[in-house]
Amino acid sequence: MHLTHDPAALPADTIDFDDFLAVDIRIGTIVSAEAYPDARKPAYKLLIDFGPGIGHKKSSAQITENYTLDALPGRQVAAVVNFAPRQIGKFLSEVLTLGFADEAGAVTLFAPDKAVPNGARLF
Repeated sequence: MHLTHDPAALPADTIDFDDFLAVDIRIGTIVSAEAYPDARKPAYKLLIDFGPGIGHKKSSAQITENYTLDALPGRQVAAVVNFAPRQIGKFLSEVLTLGFADEAGAVTLFAPDKAVPNGARLF
């Protein structure tokens, strides 16, 4: 599957509901954020708390254009928590933090419009 930032792109192929359920998307709260100057594309290293069932997980997120480091701790974000960890340079990213491209192509984080418990699952 090819991911695109083009809002005019055609939708992806149809999948079964069970395929959707296999993707575990949860809410977590960013505990800390730090610069990741070794990344090929500008990124931050995030530590996200997904509650007692999942715990703290690390994520590399290319969100430097829309967010400052000091604005991220305490913010809730959505992430896929059941992908295999991915090596991003020297950093092991354990979850995929979700976002949408804005008009300029920069990532805007996806989050609930009111606080929900860490670890809550998207359905």
